[in-house]
Amino acid sequence: MRNNIIWIFVFLFMLSHANGQDISLDLQKIPAFDTVVQIAKWRSMKSKVGVSFGNSNRRYTQNVFPEIKQQNNLNLTAWKGEKLNAQLLVWAKTNVPSIKVAVSELRSNTGKTISRTNITSGFVDYVITDEFAAGCGHRKPQDFAFSLVADPVNTIDKSASLKKDNVQPIWLSIKIPANTTEGNYTATVTVHADKSYQLMLNIKVLNRTLPPPSQWSFNLDFWQHPAAIARVHNVELWSDAHFDLMRKYYTMLADAGQKNITASIVDEPWGHQTYDDYPSLIKWTKKKDGSWIYDYSLFDKYVSFVMSCGIDQRINCYSMVPWKIAFQYYDENLGKNTTFTGAIGSDEYTVFWTSMLQDFTKHLKQKGWFSITAIAMDERPMPAMQAVIKLLKKIDPDWKITLAGEYHPEIEQDIFDYCIASYHSFPDAILKKRQQQGKLSTWYTCCTEKYPNGFTFSPPAEHVWLGSYTAAKNMDGYLRWAYNSWPKEPLKDSRFTAWPAGDTFQVYPGPMTSIRFEKLIEGIQDFEKIKILKEQYKKEDKQTELKALEAVLSEFEIKKLEQQSAEEMIGKAKHILNAL
Repeated sequence: MRNNIIWIFVFLFMLSHANGQDISLDLQKIPAFDTVVQIAKWRSMKSKVGVSFGNSNRRYTQNVFPEIKQQNNLNLTAWKGEKLNAQLLVWAKTNVPSIKVAVSELRSNTGKTISRTNITSGFVDYVITDEFAAGCGHRKPQDFAFSLVADPVNTIDKSASLKKDNVQPIWLSIKIPANTTEGNYTATVTVHADKSYQLMLNIKVLNRTLPPPSQWSFNLDFWQHPAAIARVHNVELWSDAHFDLMRKYYTMLADAGQKNITASIVDEPWGHQTYDDYPSLIKWTKKKDGSWIYDYSLFDKYVSFVMSCGIDQRINCYSMVPWKIAFQYYDENLGKNTTFTGAIGSDEYTVFWTSMLQDFTKHLKQKGWFSITAIAMDERPMPAMQAVIKLLKKIDPDWKITLAGEYHPEIEQDIFDYCIASYHSFPDAILKKRQQQGKLSTWYTCCTEKYPNGFTFSPPAEHVWLGSYTAAKNMDGYLRWAYNSWPKEPLKDSRFTAWPAGDTFQVYPGPMTSIRFEKLIEGIQDFEKIKILKEQYKKEDKQTELKALEAVLSEFEIKKLEQQSAEEMIGKAKHILNAL
């Protein structure tokens, strides 16, 4: 009899939240008894509105009430120069027309202050996500489970409304200036809802300093997509308005420590796999006499512009080995654009690219960019990659090459920036040799890995985990193929026609940051802390501290994520980083 009553309650609860939509009773999707009890307890609370700090490593479901202990005080520890994350929650059993957040300055017990301008708040919005399933491959939305997930951080709107029986997460970003005096600081967080609620934010600032993002050693490589920005903002591609908008996105990326400029030197280097075009920055023209001219004006303007945003260490050019061999150029004899489709490594391919590479090399040297420019490749058949390497080195032995793919010992020595898939690893001796040669050794995830990853449904702590894993494996950084290759309506639906939801982007139009992106920065900061501490302990011969740090890093293995959460693992690491 008791069980029957429970299921009747659940069924009525589901109907009451249908909002006029048709609901089919799927027994596998009915909430478990403990969830029902949680809902019942929440409904019985005396206050109509709840406000509390939450867990920044968790995504809170919009219409499932948070299972948390009331937390009016949050204690954080920071290095000088560090950016911290915090999340607070507002939930209600009545409609709340307006929610606003105000944060005071941080003040220490000795009277030192951190200005409130270093604290940013944003309302966390919800988008449609799906599931990992088989990972890579084209997908139809109806074939995959979907739900709403918390991810975009809206710092544009200064207030939000809250519907009855819903949750509104609020994200706080706190920047600790590098010149901050160490000590204990406190700020008051005031949430204005049905009334004013006050929470206390306590930060212990240590006497250690992180360098600014421009000086981080972590090699972050998120591929940029200019055309997507033009499309979502409805401005003309390469117009002044387009460049003004791109600056906001690229500055945000530079503030995360981005090092590489993504430059397309041919049309559609990835075979039009994205929602928006990837046009070439270089115009290729075959003259009537058979000679070639290359217009670099847009390439120069774009590269100079991205550098002015703070991304200026490397220029990665895509690609001599695109996913589909179809190089577009303008033919004066035909009076139209046409396409070259010669096979990589063939004589005609060599002739086609030799002219361009000779001219491009000369141009880059004139601009002073040759030493920081590389021809970039995705994983391709070995003969094709070897043919490109041979051609490049023939044009100029100092040409740099980057590769994202599997580990191939036969071409390793030719790759300046070698980014391997997560299921590969560099041999220890090779990794040490590459470091001595000043070469970069990084890794990436894509649609292949269920974890660790940065989909919209991925646990946020996995993006923090990436930083400590990179340090544990003595690698130099991390690559993800898309910073902003948005689907049709990214602020509503993060799914795409291929790959798990969120695979094609990490931030949102606005620009708006995301839970994923902020947690990635947190992980990169952990990487920088580890590097600083290791160098100090080795220099000062502090073997006890060094062994303690290396012991916790040894736990960072991808296979261990099968049994242990990323949040638990990073918690242990952070305790060491802030205690040693």
